[in-house]
Amino acid sequence: MVSTLDAELPSKASSPVSAPVARVRDPRLDFYRGIAMFIILFAHTPGNFFTSWIPARWGFSDATEMFVFCSGMASAIAFGGAFDRAGWRLGTARVGYRVWQVYWAHIGMFVIIAAMLAAIDLAAVSDTVYIGTLNLWRFFSDPGPQLVGLLTLTYVPNYFDILPMYMVVLVMLPIVMALSRVNLWLLAGVSLALWFFAQGALLDWLGLGHLHLSLPAEPWSDRRWFFNPFGWQLVFFTGFAFMRGWIPAPPLNRVLVGLALLIVLANVPLSNIGVREFGFDWAREWRMENRGWFSKSDFGILRYVQFLALAYLGYAVAGDGGRNLIVTGTGMLARLWATVIRLTTKVGQQSLAVFLFSMVLARFTGFVLDQLGRDVATVTLANLIGMALLVCVAYSVGWFKRQPWRGVPAR
Repeated sequence: MVSTLDAELPSKASSPVSAPVARVRDPRLDFYRGIAMFIILFAHTPGNFFTSWIPARWGFSDATEMFVFCSGMASAIAFGGAFDRAGWRLGTARVGYRVWQVYWAHIGMFVIIAAMLAAIDLAAVSDTVYIGTLNLWRFFSDPGPQLVGLLTLTYVPNYFDILPMYMVVLVMLPIVMALSRVNLWLLAGVSLALWFFAQGALLDWLGLGHLHLSLPAEPWSDRRWFFNPFGWQLVFFTGFAFMRGWIPAPPLNRVLVGLALLIVLANVPLSNIGVREFGFDWAREWRMENRGWFSKSDFGILRYVQFLALAYLGYAVAGDGGRNLIVTGTGMLARLWATVIRLTTKVGQQSLAVFLFSMVLARFTGFVLDQLGRDVATVTLANLIGMALLVCVAYSVGWFKRQPWRGVPAR
């Protein structure tokens, strides 16, 4: 999962400008981002037993880290290259254009999901009030102020919180590029400082709670954005730094694989599975007393450590340069595995469109399962259909992006 563009760190961390990185698409980037898209679909489908097997149940980190880390890597290619080729001003404009796209994607996703839930409630096909399943009572009872809040990102309901976080992190990107031209250690210090002041539990413990960096999620309460961008920027810019060559790719060896595996396995007793299924009472008590260490909202340090270990194992599995993702066999199993890799990679290549679709699909699938029931066969079929639809969306978006109608002679 970690970038292996074989770029070296500058001989001195204080080099004013890092060497431009070639626009080479790392196959591991799209493959693991595709896996994250499938996991996100499972995780957001209500009552889905598939979620018992996603990374979040077995450790501190989950698909969000995969998504944000890989987005950082992709941004290094898409936006870092723009800064290299066109300079800081036009590079900033390129980032601003992407923020504009993501902003309207966020607004559109909210409107579509809210309208879908409202339509289900108007149809009166169930005793469940579906706008309440996402706590949208205030939006529908008093829409005027909430529309203003929605458009200004001061009203960010849960379930609609990852794209606002992504936008804020993208806004930080021009500053990061400017700092990188001054000193890479300065850049690292600023990123770590932002992360530190996003750690609410740690700051409270130090008596510095009033310095907690976060953003308001709704005007009528003190709830903050669930995904604190000042904490989550750390994992985003870690992926960005690997792809830019500011952090060298780690070597592949048995010692590091063993250490990463040890960290991942050590997380299991402290995970949801460890507490709920294995009955580790001491782990339950530990989690209750130390939530700040693995806070998802503020991106606690244990999430970062566990994710880096998991990412290294993914890096090892894929092999240097992603060679293990290139299937050369001709047998039936080899062809099947090659197909899985190809489809998953395609989903990863169109991650924004797939993510938007999956968030809508997950709520609709939850409604359908409410009507049909949730036995093993029904839920499994719903997940398989969902995965197939994500693949269809990825290929459809890829087709439209190619604009095949251009260059076709008029008839």
